[in-house]
Amino acid sequence: MKSFIDFLKRRFKKPTAPSPTPPDPGPRPHAEDMPHPRSQKKPIAEKKNPIAEKSTGPKKSPEHSPKSTGTAPKSQKSASKPSWSVDQFQVSPLEGKTRFHDLGLPEPLMHAVADLGFEYCTDIQAALLPHTLAGKDATAKAQTGTGKTATFIIAIIKAFMDKPVKNKPGFPRALILAPTRELVHQIEKDFQGLARYAGCNILSVFGGTGYARQQQTLQENSVDVIVATPGRLLDFIRQKIIQLSKVEIMVIDEADRMLDMGFIPDVRRLIYMTPPKNNRQTLFFSATLTEDVLRLADSWTTKNRVQIEIDPEQTAADSIRQIVYLTTEDKKFQHVYNLLTSETIERVLIFVNRKDTATFLSSKLDRYGQKCKVLSGDVSQNNRFKVLEQFKKGTVRILVATDVAARGLHVENISHVINYDMPFEPEHYIHRIGRTGRAGATGTSISFADEMSSFQIPLIEAVLGYKLPCEYPSDILENPLPKPAPKKKNTSPPPKAKAKSRRRRRSRPPGNYAGKSRPGSS
Repeated sequence: MKSFIDFLKRRFKKPTAPSPTPPDPGPRPHAEDMPHPRSQKKPIAEKKNPIAEKSTGPKKSPEHSPKSTGTAPKSQKSASKPSWSVDQFQVSPLEGKTRFHDLGLPEPLMHAVADLGFEYCTDIQAALLPHTLAGKDATAKAQTGTGKTATFIIAIIKAFMDKPVKNKPGFPRALILAPTRELVHQIEKDFQGLARYAGCNILSVFGGTGYARQQQTLQENSVDVIVATPGRLLDFIRQKIIQLSKVEIMVIDEADRMLDMGFIPDVRRLIYMTPPKNNRQTLFFSATLTEDVLRLADSWTTKNRVQIEIDPEQTAADSIRQIVYLTTEDKKFQHVYNLLTSETIERVLIFVNRKDTATFLSSKLDRYGQKCKVLSGDVSQNNRFKVLEQFKKGTVRILVATDVAARGLHVENISHVINYDMPFEPEHYIHRIGRTGRAGATGTSISFADEMSSFQIPLIEAVLGYKLPCEYPSDILENPLPKPAPKKKNTSPPPKAKAKSRRRRRSRPPGNYAGKSRPGSS
């Protein structure tokens, strides 16, 4: 049986071709170097990495490549700005001048002073800062443009840096009162520039705009300094949003203007809400120190206060060329127009006494090709700021304004101030012409005195302490006016008439009422 099976295997075995001689594999590898049969898997095709393909350099080892954590290693981080030091702000000593270096101001405050380009103190700063930095009360007679704003701002920042305290929201450490919104806005901007590196903040509080924003800031954030007009401030105090019990420094700016505008009762109420005058520092500023103003200063400051008077008359005489033209009411516009077209005027501020005069003069100048803007009480607060920005940038060359702009208007390079109307109050003449010739620059003030306002000249000269040069208009100012453009027609639709009331009259009951009163009338 076995032989038969062997026969079948041999009989049906398929012929096979002789296999080729395999190449010599060389020495047989050691068993430890051979892979285990189970570890041999089918090779998987590698996915191409487009990012890796773009890289042409050699692959970095993990120990030399930074981890992908979203931040660069310390060696690759951008270098921080070098720290500032007073050594970078060199100002040479000058005889008769006080440097800010001589006042012992902290470095962050000196950094801001350097950024603003201040080198030497003005007269009011040199006389007052040594006392206010020591915490003393002060009364100062100084007009705008003399640097008085920086005087009390520097004193506030220095005091708060020496004694850092964070009060609750609504409890300011310093309060600055000013008569107009424009002055409040300007003080806020000046404070922000000087407190840039000091960590002190300020909030302006005034009416006409921004009520919700001011309220939210007061309720949510701690504010170091509030600069305000009296009306809006009292409104927030009545709502218990602001408390003045923690005020350390009180500043009253333009006190004489406050007196003129009838704000003194409100100011007195606000001062009584602050700590007693022996427990706070009070800084009192006024362009004039009349008996009424000095009486207020005596009641609100301590007896050992410092009183400084910077002579505004001499300042005006040194930096401002003043001329008064004797004219008539019917020729005044002709003289002003010829003045605007004949002289090289970079930026001019024209003062009038009334709001309707401002509107009339502005529209008439437009008809004669002199584009201008109006700044008066009839202009909304938001539009006032827009007009001021256009005037500062130079897009508006001529600005017609009432005395609302005489205080707190800080615009560089006003070459001319024109008094189209002589001011009602002699002191306002100083405030008006102080818009030019600021911070050492020179300017020109030209006033037109007609038959109705010439009597103001002696009163103004009494305030100034010297005679004003008065002359008649030159031949150039007497040139005839060109033909004006036609008046613009009012294309706006007429206002809709109010609907008549449809209320029915009470009907009278029937009867004879001759000689009798109507029922229910007695």
